[in-house]
Amino acid sequence: MVACGSLRPFFWFPSWTLGALVVQGGLIEYPIGFLKMAYRASYTFEFFVFPSVSAIFNVHFHKEKPWFIKTIYILSFPTIITIIEVMLEKYTQLIKYLNWTWYWSFISFTITLLISYGYYLWFFRKIKKI
Repeated sequence: MVACGSLRPFFWFPSWTLGALVVQGGLIEYPIGFLKMAYRASYTFEFFVFPSVSAIFNVHFHKEKPWFIKTIYILSFPTIITIIEVMLEKYTQLIKYLNWTWYWSFISFTITLLISYGYYLWFFRKIKKI
């Protein structure tokens, strides 16, 4: 239980940082949002959805599978998240692309998930030593 609690802030950090940079840079706008006055990016996504997706991605990663299975697994998560984001951008008022496109979301989700997985491996290697 201590390990999960210690990992949670790291899952928040890359998502929160990237989300804040994208909004501050005028690339994406979230017209409707929770805690809009305090945080202009998507609070729900940055602090709840993406960290949860990262945890699921890390726990179920196929370490012992061939490289092409790992590649499919790695690309499936950002693909699903990006499709959902594009649908939200197109059909709702929750997100608005200003100077942003779907492939930047896909790339940033992929990189963030891989950084998260790297930290996850490092963290549990340290825990095993203790």
